[in-house]
Amino acid sequence: MVLQSLKNCLWLSCVLRTPKACFWSTASGGLIIQSVSNDVYQNLAVEDWIHDHMDLEKQQVLFLWRNSPAVVIGRHQNPWQECNLRLLRQKNMKLARRRSGGGAVYHDLGNINLTFFTTRKKYERMENLKLVVKALKALRPQLDVHVTDRYDILLDRQYKISGTAAKLGRTSAYHHCTLLCNADKFVLSSVLKSPFKGLKSNATPSVPALVKNLFEEDPSLTSEMLLDAIAKEYAVQHQIDHHITLINPADETLLPGISDKTKELQTWEWVYGKTPKFSVSTCLNMAYKDSVVDVKVNMDVKHGRIEVCKIDLPEQWLPPGLYSELVKSLTGSKFCPNETTTLVTTLLRVCPQDDELHSRWSLLCENMIRLM
Repeated sequence: MVLQSLKNCLWLSCVLRTPKACFWSTASGGLIIQSVSNDVYQNLAVEDWIHDHMDLEKQQVLFLWRNSPAVVIGRHQNPWQECNLRLLRQKNMKLARRRSGGGAVYHDLGNINLTFFTTRKKYERMENLKLVVKALKALRPQLDVHVTDRYDILLDRQYKISGTAAKLGRTSAYHHCTLLCNADKFVLSSVLKSPFKGLKSNATPSVPALVKNLFEEDPSLTSEMLLDAIAKEYAVQHQIDHHITLINPADETLLPGISDKTKELQTWEWVYGKTPKFSVSTCLNMAYKDSVVDVKVNMDVKHGRIEVCKIDLPEQWLPPGLYSELVKSLTGSKFCPNETTTLVTTLLRVCPQDDELHSRWSLLCENMIRLM
């Protein structure tokens, strides 16, 4: 055990970390950078910045980063379809939409993110994943890890420990992948399970898979060790120094314009409004007194806003005028619990002063809000 610890220390000492530098002006070849931030929006913004600003003909780049708990969906995905939004809100967990394709992933500090930047001509994600596998085998030769035709990395031939996504620009490209070291699997499975029923969409669906942490296979492994092993292998293959440059994604002097990129990734219009058009067709089974009231809801949602809204209520359950006002208010509004709450609160003020009506109206509104 002491010998193993000594080996780990020697391994870590091979990689030198230094604070930021003008990394785009360093020698040609390859460059390894690591974010000092755990904010998902800042780190995704760094990807955008490197893709847009760096001369990847001169330098290939490996970007290492980790995030505090968050769910990240692909560019063409539907968040209502991919995750439990109510649970995310309860846990005060961030939801982000990246600019690459692929499926939804859960991030926390036990999950490593790797982004490989090249020119589009040199883009080769299979080679990147083989590099990761080689680094893992160098660190722990006994690990049974391999790359699949779907560009996943499997542990023990069945457990997914890494998924892949990519963005191909006109001249630049990047491939990013995750690596499960010691992520919270209970939270992962909970937040990546949508409770939504009756949603129809052409958005890219995620493909469920069995997952496992590398820590479960070998408790002596840490995220830091894995990051350093991958950095070392990258350095060897690109014939550069084993050197990691630390950067702060909030540093405008280092990354001019990065704040605007970060802000855009946080907007409702990007996270939710970029969702491909979808429809909702469901029945709300509302428990009221000693009975169950069935309410049929049909909506078309485009750019995250309700384009068409139809609500079929039992006859005389609510005054037609009040029901019509609800449909009218929802049409054109965001498919969003906060905005809907504001709308129904306003409508409640004009509801007739009748306790029975107020109870029925509140029940309907609560269920509509829960739907979102």
